[in-house]
Amino acid sequence: MTCGALLVNMGAIQTTTLRKEFGDVRAVDDLDLTVEQGEVFGFLGHNGAGKSTTINMLLGFLRPTAGDIEVLGHDVTEESRAVRQRTGLLPEGYEPYSNLTGREHVQSAIDAKDADDDPDELLERVGLEPEAARRKAEGYSTGMQQRMSLAVALVGQPDLLILDEPSSGLDPEGVALLREIIRTETERGATVFFSSHILDEVEKVCDRVGILSHGELVAVDTIDNLRSELQAGATVSATLETVPDDLGLDGIDAVRSVAVDDRTVTAECTDARAKMRVLRALDDRGTVADIGIEDASLEALFDQFTGTGETGADETPAEAAAESTPERAVAPDGGGR
Repeated sequence: MTCGALLVNMGAIQTTTLRKEFGDVRAVDDLDLTVEQGEVFGFLGHNGAGKSTTINMLLGFLRPTAGDIEVLGHDVTEESRAVRQRTGLLPEGYEPYSNLTGREHVQSAIDAKDADDDPDELLERVGLEPEAARRKAEGYSTGMQQRMSLAVALVGQPDLLILDEPSSGLDPEGVALLREIIRTETERGATVFFSSHILDEVEKVCDRVGILSHGELVAVDTIDNLRSELQAGATVSATLETVPDDLGLDGIDAVRSVAVDDRTVTAECTDARAKMRVLRALDDRGTVADIGIEDASLEALFDQFTGTGETGADETPAEAAAESTPERAVAPDGGGR
Protein backbone atom coordinates (compact mmCIF):
# COMPACT_ATOMS: atom_id res chain seq x y z
CA MET A 1 0.00 0.00 0.00
CA THR A 2 1.21 3.53 -0.71
CA CYS A 3 0.03 6.83 0.67
CA GLY A 4 -0.04 8.52 -2.73
CA ALA A 5 -3.73 9.31 -3.26
CA LEU A 6 -2.99 12.49 -5.18
CA LEU A 7 -5.39 15.40 -4.95
CA VAL A 8 -7.30 16.77 -7.90
CA ASN A 9 -7.66 20.56 -8.33
CA MET A 10 -6.91 21.28 -4.71
CA GLY A 11 -4.10 23.21 -3.04
CA ALA A 12 -1.62 21.05 -1.17
CA ILE A 13 -1.06 23.60 1.63
CA GLN A 14 -3.36 26.39 2.75
CA THR A 15 -2.79 28.57 5.81
CA THR A 16 -5.00 31.45 6.92
CA THR A 17 -3.83 34.10 9.43
CA LEU A 18 -1.55 31.45 10.94
CA ARG A 19 0.22 32.65 14.06
CA LYS A 20 2.60 31.09 16.58
CA GLU A 21 3.88 32.79 19.70
CA PHE A 22 6.56 31.67 22.15
CA GLY A 23 6.17 33.94 25.14
CA ASP A 24 6.83 37.45 23.89
CA VAL A 25 8.22 36.22 20.56
CA ARG A 26 5.82 36.02 17.62
CA ALA A 27 7.64 33.42 15.50
CA VAL A 28 4.96 33.30 12.76
CA ASP A 29 2.77 36.33 12.20
CA ASP A 30 -0.59 35.98 10.39
CA LEU A 31 0.76 33.76 7.61
CA ASP A 32 -1.52 33.44 4.57
CA LEU A 33 0.07 30.91 2.23
CA THR A 34 -1.17 28.69 -0.59
CA VAL A 35 1.03 26.01 -2.15
CA GLU A 36 -0.49 24.40 -5.23
CA GLN A 37 -0.53 20.68 -5.91
CA GLY A 38 2.39 19.53 -8.03
CA GLU A 39 4.60 22.61 -7.63
CA VAL A 40 8.04 22.99 -6.10
CA PHE A 41 7.68 25.80 -3.60
CA GLY A 42 10.77 27.43 -2.10
CA PHE A 43 10.35 28.64 1.48
CA LEU A 44 13.08 31.14 2.35
CA GLY A 45 14.12 33.19 5.32
CA HIS A 46 17.03 33.89 7.65
CA ASN A 47 17.54 31.76 10.76
CA GLY A 48 14.81 32.61 13.23
CA ALA A 49 12.48 33.89 10.52
CA GLY A 50 9.87 31.25 11.37
CA LYS A 51 10.50 28.61 8.69
CA SER A 52 10.99 25.60 10.96
CA THR A 53 8.16 26.73 13.22
CA THR A 54 5.88 26.86 10.18
CA ILE A 55 6.95 23.40 9.04
CA ASN A 56 6.32 21.98 12.53
CA MET A 57 2.81 23.45 12.48
CA LEU A 58 2.13 22.10 8.98
CA LEU A 59 2.86 18.61 10.31
CA GLY A 60 1.00 19.00 13.58
CA PHE A 61 4.12 18.86 15.75
CA LEU A 62 3.28 22.34 17.07
CA ARG A 63 -0.18 23.75 17.65
CA PRO A 64 -0.74 27.26 16.30
CA THR A 65 -1.58 30.12 18.61
CA ALA A 66 -4.21 31.24 16.10
CA GLY A 67 -5.26 30.66 12.51
CA ASP A 68 -6.07 27.69 10.30
CA ILE A 69 -3.94 25.12 8.48
CA GLU A 70 -5.13 22.71 5.82
CA VAL A 71 -2.68 20.25 4.28
CA LEU A 72 -3.67 17.74 1.61
CA GLY A 73 -7.32 18.47 2.33
CA HIS A 74 -7.00 17.81 6.08
CA ASP A 75 -7.38 20.22 8.98
CA VAL A 76 -3.98 19.76 10.61
CA THR A 77 -5.16 20.55 14.14
CA GLU A 78 -7.76 17.77 13.90
CA GLU A 79 -6.13 15.28 11.51
CA SER A 80 -2.37 15.62 11.89
CA ARG A 81 -1.84 11.85 11.74
CA ALA A 82 -3.55 11.68 8.34
CA VAL A 83 -1.34 14.54 7.10
CA ARG A 84 1.88 12.87 8.26
CA GLN A 85 0.81 9.56 6.76
CA ARG A 86 0.78 11.22 3.33
CA THR A 87 3.84 13.40 3.84
CA GLY A 88 7.54 12.67 3.50
CA LEU A 89 9.83 14.79 5.68
CA LEU A 90 13.55 15.42 5.46
CA PRO A 91 14.21 17.62 8.51
CA GLU A 92 17.14 19.93 9.02
CA GLY A 93 19.80 18.51 11.34
CA TYR A 94 18.39 14.98 11.21
CA GLU A 95 20.05 12.71 13.77
CA PRO A 96 19.70 8.98 12.97
CA TYR A 97 19.61 6.24 15.58
CA SER A 98 23.23 5.19 15.94
CA ASN A 99 22.42 1.53 16.58
CA LEU A 100 20.37 1.10 13.38
CA THR A 101 21.69 0.58 9.89
CA GLY A 102 20.61 2.79 7.02
CA ARG A 103 18.48 -0.05 5.68
CA GLU A 104 16.82 -0.54 9.07
CA HIS A 105 15.90 3.16 9.20
CA VAL A 106 14.16 2.89 5.84
CA GLN A 107 12.47 -0.41 6.72
CA SER A 108 11.19 1.13 9.96
CA ALA A 109 9.56 3.94 7.96
CA ILE A 110 8.05 1.41 5.53
CA ASP A 111 6.55 -0.55 8.43
CA ALA A 112 5.23 2.62 10.10
CA LYS A 113 3.46 3.71 6.92
CA ASP A 114 2.31 0.18 6.03
CA ALA A 115 3.91 0.77 2.62
CA ASP A 116 5.20 -1.82 0.18
CA ASP A 117 8.45 -0.13 -0.88
CA ASP A 118 11.66 -2.10 -1.31
CA PRO A 119 14.20 -0.48 1.06
CA ASP A 120 17.12 -1.46 -1.14
CA GLU A 121 15.54 0.21 -4.17
CA LEU A 122 14.95 3.43 -2.23
CA LEU A 123 18.51 3.47 -0.93
CA GLU A 124 19.85 2.84 -4.42
CA ARG A 125 17.67 5.66 -5.73
CA VAL A 126 19.29 8.17 -3.36
CA GLY A 127 22.79 6.88 -4.10
CA LEU A 128 23.60 5.11 -0.82
CA GLU A 129 25.76 2.10 -1.66
CA PRO A 130 24.54 -1.36 -0.46
CA GLU A 131 27.60 -1.84 1.75
CA ALA A 132 26.99 1.51 3.45
CA ALA A 133 23.26 0.82 3.78
CA ARG A 134 24.05 -2.23 5.91
CA ARG A 135 26.37 -0.33 8.25
CA LYS A 136 25.22 1.31 11.46
CA ALA A 137 24.36 4.95 10.92
CA GLU A 138 26.63 6.15 13.74
CA GLY A 139 29.54 6.05 11.29
CA TYR A 140 27.78 7.96 8.51
CA SER A 141 29.06 11.24 7.13
CA THR A 142 26.64 14.16 6.92
CA GLY A 143 26.12 13.46 3.22
CA MET A 144 25.35 9.78 3.87
CA GLN A 145 22.87 10.77 6.57
CA GLN A 146 21.16 13.13 4.12
CA ARG A 147 20.87 10.43 1.47
CA MET A 148 19.43 7.97 3.99
CA SER A 149 17.01 10.58 5.34
CA LEU A 150 15.85 11.36 1.80
CA ALA A 151 15.17 7.65 1.24
CA VAL A 152 13.04 7.65 4.41
CA ALA A 153 11.15 10.72 3.16
CA LEU A 154 10.33 8.96 -0.13
CA VAL A 155 8.67 5.98 1.56
CA GLY A 156 5.09 5.40 0.44
CA GLN A 157 5.16 7.77 -2.54
CA PRO A 158 4.02 10.75 -0.43
CA ASP A 159 1.70 13.38 -1.86
CA LEU A 160 3.76 16.08 -0.13
CA LEU A 161 7.53 16.18 0.34
CA ILE A 162 8.86 18.65 2.89
CA LEU A 163 12.59 19.09 2.41
CA ASP A 164 14.33 21.27 5.01
CA GLU A 165 17.93 22.05 3.95
CA PRO A 166 18.03 18.88 1.80
CA SER A 167 21.38 19.60 0.12
CA SER A 168 23.25 20.02 3.41
CA GLY A 169 26.40 17.90 3.33
CA LEU A 170 25.80 16.62 -0.20
CA ASP A 171 28.57 16.67 -2.80
CA PRO A 172 27.80 18.02 -6.32
CA GLU A 173 26.77 14.55 -7.48
CA GLY A 174 24.36 14.26 -4.56
CA VAL A 175 22.89 17.70 -5.26
CA ALA A 176 22.33 16.77 -8.91
CA LEU A 177 20.65 13.54 -7.81
CA LEU A 178 18.43 15.49 -5.42
CA ARG A 179 17.27 17.73 -8.29
CA GLU A 180 16.51 14.65 -10.39
CA ILE A 181 14.45 13.11 -7.58
CA ILE A 182 12.48 16.34 -7.13
CA ARG A 183 11.68 16.39 -10.86
CA THR A 184 10.56 12.77 -10.77
CA GLU A 185 8.34 13.33 -7.75
CA THR A 186 6.58 16.35 -9.24
CA GLU A 187 6.11 14.55 -12.55
CA ARG A 188 3.99 11.96 -10.75
CA GLY A 189 2.00 14.79 -9.12
CA ALA A 190 3.61 15.23 -5.72
CA THR A 191 4.14 18.66 -4.17
CA VAL A 192 7.58 19.67 -2.87
CA PHE A 193 7.97 22.22 -0.09
CA PHE A 194 11.65 23.17 -0.26
CA SER A 195 13.34 25.19 2.47
CA SER A 196 17.00 26.03 2.01
CA HIS A 197 19.72 28.59 2.64
CA ILE A 198 21.36 27.65 -0.68
CA LEU A 199 19.58 30.23 -2.80
CA ASP A 200 21.28 29.19 -6.02
CA GLU A 201 19.84 25.70 -5.56
CA VAL A 202 16.37 27.07 -4.80
CA GLU A 203 16.50 29.11 -7.99
CA LYS A 204 17.25 25.98 -10.03
CA VAL A 205 14.39 23.82 -8.77
CA CYS A 206 11.52 25.99 -7.50
CA ASP A 207 8.44 27.13 -9.44
CA ARG A 208 7.61 29.82 -6.87
CA VAL A 209 9.20 31.11 -3.69
CA GLY A 210 7.91 32.63 -0.49
CA ILE A 211 10.18 34.87 1.58
CA LEU A 212 9.63 34.99 5.34
CA SER A 213 11.11 37.80 7.42
CA HIS A 214 10.64 37.95 11.20
CA GLY A 215 7.58 35.72 10.95
CA GLU A 216 5.90 37.67 8.15
CA LEU A 217 5.53 36.59 4.52
CA VAL A 218 7.02 39.56 2.69
CA ALA A 219 6.93 38.13 -0.85
CA VAL A 220 5.53 35.18 -2.74
CA ASP A 221 5.71 34.70 -6.53
CA THR A 222 7.83 33.29 -9.32
CA ILE A 223 11.42 34.49 -9.30
CA ASP A 224 10.92 36.26 -12.65
CA ASN A 225 7.90 38.14 -11.28
CA LEU A 226 9.83 39.13 -8.15
CA ARG A 227 12.59 40.49 -10.38
CA SER A 228 10.01 42.54 -12.27
CA GLU A 229 8.39 43.78 -9.06
CA LEU A 230 11.72 45.09 -7.81
CA GLN A 231 12.76 46.27 -11.29
CA ALA A 232 15.78 43.99 -11.01
CA GLY A 233 15.43 42.09 -14.25
CA ALA A 234 18.74 41.48 -16.04
CA THR A 235 21.95 43.02 -17.32
CA VAL A 236 22.81 42.40 -20.98
CA SER A 237 26.32 42.90 -22.35
CA ALA A 238 27.16 42.67 -26.06
CA THR A 239 30.52 43.15 -27.73
CA LEU A 240 30.07 44.55 -31.25
CA GLU A 241 32.51 44.62 -34.14
CA THR A 242 31.57 48.27 -34.62
CA VAL A 243 29.45 50.40 -32.26
CA PRO A 244 26.91 52.47 -34.26
CA ASP A 245 25.93 56.02 -33.33
CA ASP A 246 22.33 54.91 -32.78
CA LEU A 247 22.07 51.70 -30.74
CA GLY A 248 18.30 51.50 -31.21
CA LEU A 249 17.64 50.90 -27.52
CA ASP A 250 15.86 54.15 -26.61
CA GLY A 251 12.44 52.86 -27.63
CA ILE A 252 12.62 49.56 -25.73
CA ASP A 253 10.48 49.44 -22.61
CA ALA A 254 12.18 48.33 -19.37
CA VAL A 255 15.69 49.43 -20.42
CA ARG A 256 16.82 51.50 -17.44
CA SER A 257 20.32 52.46 -18.55
CA VAL A 258 22.81 51.90 -21.36
CA ALA A 259 26.60 52.21 -21.14
CA VAL A 260 29.27 51.85 -23.83
CA ASP A 261 32.86 50.86 -23.03
CA ASP A 262 35.01 50.55 -26.15
CA ARG A 263 33.04 48.03 -28.22
CA THR A 264 30.95 46.61 -25.36
CA VAL A 265 27.39 47.80 -24.84
CA THR A 266 25.81 47.10 -21.44
CA ALA A 267 22.06 47.53 -20.95
CA GLU A 268 20.42 47.26 -17.53
CA CYS A 269 16.84 45.97 -17.85
CA THR A 270 14.17 46.27 -15.18
CA ASP A 271 12.27 43.34 -16.71
CA ALA A 272 14.09 40.16 -17.71
CA ARG A 273 11.79 39.83 -20.73
CA ALA A 274 13.45 42.89 -22.31
CA LYS A 275 16.85 41.23 -22.68
CA MET A 276 16.05 39.48 -25.96
CA ARG A 277 14.64 42.71 -27.42
CA VAL A 278 17.93 44.42 -26.56
CA LEU A 279 19.97 41.71 -28.26
CA ARG A 280 17.79 41.76 -31.38
CA ALA A 281 18.11 45.56 -31.65
CA LEU A 282 21.89 45.41 -31.35
CA ASP A 283 22.12 42.56 -33.85
CA ASP A 284 20.07 44.59 -36.35
CA ARG A 285 22.69 47.36 -36.22
CA GLY A 286 25.86 45.31 -36.60
CA THR A 287 27.65 42.07 -35.97
CA VAL A 288 27.55 40.88 -32.36
CA ALA A 289 30.84 39.18 -31.51
CA ASP A 290 30.03 38.14 -27.93
CA ILE A 291 27.14 38.38 -25.47
CA GLY A 292 26.61 38.00 -21.75
CA ILE A 293 23.37 37.93 -19.76
CA GLU A 294 23.18 38.13 -15.99
CA ASP A 295 19.78 37.85 -14.32
CA ALA A 296 19.31 39.36 -10.88
CA SER A 297 20.10 36.52 -8.50
CA LEU A 298 17.66 35.19 -5.96
CA GLU A 299 20.16 36.25 -3.31
CA ALA A 300 19.90 39.86 -4.51
CA LEU A 301 16.10 39.67 -4.42
CA PHE A 302 16.20 38.15 -0.94
CA ASP A 303 18.44 40.99 0.19
CA GLN A 304 16.00 43.62 -1.07
CA PHE A 305 12.91 41.98 0.46
CA THR A 306 14.46 41.28 3.87
CA GLY A 307 17.13 43.94 4.19
CA THR A 308 19.84 41.34 4.76
CA GLY A 309 22.15 39.75 2.25
CA GLU A 310 22.35 36.36 3.95
CA THR A 311 19.64 33.92 4.95
CA GLY A 312 21.46 33.22 8.20
CA ALA A 313 21.38 36.79 9.54
CA ASP A 314 19.38 38.68 12.14
CA GLU A 315 18.68 35.81 14.52
CA THR A 316 17.83 36.47 18.14
CA PRO A 317 18.24 33.81 20.89
CA ALA A 318 14.48 33.67 21.46
CA GLU A 319 13.80 33.21 17.75
CA ALA A 320 16.44 30.48 17.57
CA ALA A 321 14.74 28.62 20.39
CA ALA A 322 11.42 28.92 18.61
CA GLU A 323 12.97 27.34 15.52
CA SER A 324 13.97 24.07 17.18
CA THR A 325 12.60 20.88 15.57
CA PRO A 326 11.03 18.47 18.09
CA GLU A 327 11.10 15.33 15.94
CA ARG A 328 14.24 13.19 15.78
CA ALA A 329 13.49 10.01 13.91
CA VAL A 330 10.70 7.87 12.45
CA ALA A 331 7.41 8.88 14.07
CA PRO A 332 5.33 6.00 15.48
CA ASP A 333 2.27 7.11 13.51
CA GLY A 334 4.11 6.87 10.22
CA GLY A 335 4.59 10.59 10.00
CA GLY A 336 8.01 10.50 8.41
CA ARG A 337 10.01 11.90 11.34
